[in-house]
Amino acid sequence: MATLRALECLVAVADSRSITQAALLLHSSQPAVSHQIASLEREAGTILLRREPRGVKLTPAGRAAVADARRAIEAAASAVRSARAAGQAAGGVLRLVSAQSLSVALLAPVIRQWGRRHPDVAITLRESTSMDEALGLVDSDEADVALLPTPSSDRFTITAVAEEEIVLATPSSHPLARQPAVRLEDLEGAPLVHFAPDNGLSAWLDQSFARAGVRLETVMRTSVTTAAPQLAAAGLGVAVCPVSAVSDGFPGAVRPFSPRWVRQLVAVTSGEPDPLVARFIGNLRGHGVRVPRGVRTQLAEGGTSAGTPGPSS
Repeated sequence: MATLRALECLVAVADSRSITQAALLLHSSQPAVSHQIASLEREAGTILLRREPRGVKLTPAGRAAVADARRAIEAAASAVRSARAAGQAAGGVLRLVSAQSLSVALLAPVIRQWGRRHPDVAITLRESTSMDEALGLVDSDEADVALLPTPSSDRFTITAVAEEEIVLATPSSHPLARQPAVRLEDLEGAPLVHFAPDNGLSAWLDQSFARAGVRLETVMRTSVTTAAPQLAAAGLGVAVCPVSAVSDGFPGAVRPFSPRWVRQLVAVTSGEPDPLVARFIGNLRGHGVRVPRGVRTQLAEGGTSAGTPGPSS
């Protein structure tokens, strides 16, 4: 296969019409340039240039080769520029996979900021309700970083980026909406708008309820994280969900648990983050989870110190 150096020699000879001048341009020797051209001609199986009294002239095959040679040289230079930009966190492609509910509350403001400050960085995003699926994308190098609740696997590099509160969403007229904060045992027997099994929150919440010894009656399931609080507000039951699932202008009531129930959100990478990924993770840590003002106001009315609800909470 033709080397990049041979292509550079061909282009230099074509531009200068002289092997001697081409050697000067390339800071090389005339025999070295001639050797590279001869190697290229052997590879192509045809003559690329003719030596004439007034210089060197390209053959039709040589003219055809020069056009592609220029593109190859520019592509190689572009590859180096792209790698340098990515290494300096100034360019490249950043592939994200995120828990579905975090796209708006955690990622959207930072992605918008990067669009203004780092226009040469292309960002792609895939949403997932399955932690195993998201981790699989990182493991198979289909994603550079996953934004998730803390996984149990220790095969990855984990960087904490934020904490997120778990809240109760109810219709505004629900008796629990009159309380500034809710104990987990207050939900005993309550109709629950739950998550479908394909949403990782389903099993996680079931485990939390079981540890606390609380039994709820599931009346509906949804795979979409943000749908659960909306269905609860419509009067179908109550929903226990991450605060990121509660949208601005939420038509129901949002109450904290007592003690406050939080989960840690992390950035998951297959190894130590490269400069581009590390800068993005740093921005996520500086931003945190966006909670709409109305939701913040409701949550500020009650709650105590953070923790994970258990049988005695």
